[in-house]
Amino acid sequence: MAEIKKIATRESYGNALKELANEGADKLVVLDADLSAATKTGIFKKEYPKRHINCGIAEANMICVAAGMSTMGLVPFASSFAMFAAGRAFEQVRNSIGYPHLNVKIGATHAGISVGEDGASHQCCEDFALMRAIPGMVVICPADDVEAKQAVKAAYKYNGPVYLRFGRLAVPVFHNDDYKFEIGKGEVIAEGSDITIIANGLMVAEAIDAGKILAEKGISAEIINIATIKPLDEELVIASAKKTGRVITVEEHSIIGGLGEAVCSLLSEKCPTPVKRIGVNDEFGHSGPAVDLLKQFGLSADNIAQTAENFLR
Repeated sequence: MAEIKKIATRESYGNALKELANEGADKLVVLDADLSAATKTGIFKKEYPKRHINCGIAEANMICVAAGMSTMGLVPFASSFAMFAAGRAFEQVRNSIGYPHLNVKIGATHAGISVGEDGASHQCCEDFALMRAIPGMVVICPADDVEAKQAVKAAYKYNGPVYLRFGRLAVPVFHNDDYKFEIGKGEVIAEGSDITIIANGLMVAEAIDAGKILAEKGISAEIINIATIKPLDEELVIASAKKTGRVITVEEHSIIGGLGEAVCSLLSEKCPTPVKRIGVNDEFGHSGPAVDLLKQFGLSADNIAQTAENFLR
């Protein structure tokens, strides 16, 4: 059997920016906060150095520079670690981009527990909550290389603020090249009838594996990839909830304010359904190997499958 290709979505981000420019995106400019090697915007910088600006370790200022550039008709992608882009620069994102609804894209890498050895200070598990709370902000967390590249290109075409979350850890590529990403649309990866598992980011691959574990035990799980957390694909979520009667959400984020809460809010109002959330349980992370940390925090196929079994009982 051929080995499954794994690529970190931060790598996809850098490649997508370069591809956009190669395809004629002449309004594209890329900003970085002295982290171009880590965020992979260096891939773009190598070919388009005059369209890449290193703003230094000054994330709040970078966001304001991006805001100003957008008012001149450019489409800036402001890049940094999620902890800095969503956390340190939150006020500037809210007031300088969100409030005037400017056409700025935020490329946030190194999010979640899978940042690993960098520890709690860098393991941003609050960014979905922060960005979802800003009126008019689109929030996207792609699951693999193919979807990440398409999400970047869709964000460029979209007129308005977009927050894109990318990971440090290499993840399986399960989409084919003919996959079409659309902002606000989810994707049914596997049909099922007993329980629905909704995931995003690197948790989609774990959800797929959990579905296989459950299938061996005679449990039919519907696996859904919701890359766009805001706006949520309400129609798809409701349809699947009605179909299976039970929903599990899985995200590399706090269970507070993220995908799980978005799904719960929707279903409680429009289709009351029992839901269990799998995520970071109101606690900080700590330093350690990324794969080990994900298992420790319950962000694994085995835990998803076990949670589903217990739920059905």
